[in-house]
Amino acid sequence: MRVFVTGATGFIGSAIVPELLGAGHQVLGLARSEANAEALARAGVAAHRGELTDTDSLVAGAKACDGVIHTAFIHDFTQFMANIETDRQAVTAMAGALEGSGKPLVIASGTLMVSHAHPATEQDRPASPQAPRAASEEIVRTAPGARGAVVRLPPTVHGAGDHGFMARLIDAARAKGYAAYVGDGFNRWPAVHRLDAARVFRLALEKAAAGSNLHAVAEEGVPIRAIAETIGAGLFRLSGHVHRRGQPDLQRRHPRIAGMDPGATRPVGGSARRRLLRLIRAPRRVRSRPARRPRAIFVRPPRPISPPALAREPCDRGWSGRCRGGGRLRSYGRRRG
Repeated sequence: MRVFVTGATGFIGSAIVPELLGAGHQVLGLARSEANAEALARAGVAAHRGELTDTDSLVAGAKACDGVIHTAFIHDFTQFMANIETDRQAVTAMAGALEGSGKPLVIASGTLMVSHAHPATEQDRPASPQAPRAASEEIVRTAPGARGAVVRLPPTVHGAGDHGFMARLIDAARAKGYAAYVGDGFNRWPAVHRLDAARVFRLALEKAAAGSNLHAVAEEGVPIRAIAETIGAGLFRLSGHVHRRGQPDLQRRHPRIAGMDPGATRPVGGSARRRLLRLIRAPRRVRSRPARRPRAIFVRPPRPISPPALAREPCDRGWSGRCRGGGRLRSYGRRRG
């Protein structure tokens, strides 16, 4: 079938396009700039000029095709609620264009909207009607005469070119010299590789029943402590030391994210456990624990040193003492060279 894809040049959309082409479909990609149109042409895809705020262009693209996959979103978080409303209007326009046609309409949403009070399944609705994209989900599920389906993505979609939350954690660890987590580190993040997510979108387009919710999840709950340890091992090549402090940089920078446990929803999705955030190795699964009052824990690997220096004195400016959080603090200065 011929498929209209919004966000076709984005992080996830650019993985969906070759997935569709490989399955024998044709693609018409939404392009809001000449650069995007050229990128689509290089991928062997026809470009349809328009943007999310131009609902007429969205209607024209939807009517010209046999199905729609909507992944585009304006990622300006200084105007987040305005962008949510733009998304709702775009979805309304495309659903209206497909009314009575029986054609598939598949949109992207997120597992973070689902209640954290219990393990969530694909049958669960958003925790609140005011949750971001909750209105868009309802429009698609109830689209008259169209085969609407919602693909919920976890907060971590990783792969080549990732600029999301995990990439920010890696950049912060590289800048600070340590990777950090909060509390006991057993709050969990579900994740999926973008190529696996693309496969879910293609299957939803081809086979999903009207009104379906699909959780595109591979790793149902990766402990944030394992993520921090893996980042530390990947960046510094050596095992880390645990540091406890009162007000962590991570918690100050991301106060709502650092202690969240979106993995507690355990979105039911894929059964594969093939990848862990493109870093080194997958950790052992850790049984979740009841939420505790957050504490900051830092994993600070030693500075990389040459193998001959390992036999020398470990530190010439080391000290230890008690920190404000009550834990034991050890700090290591430069190694003697």
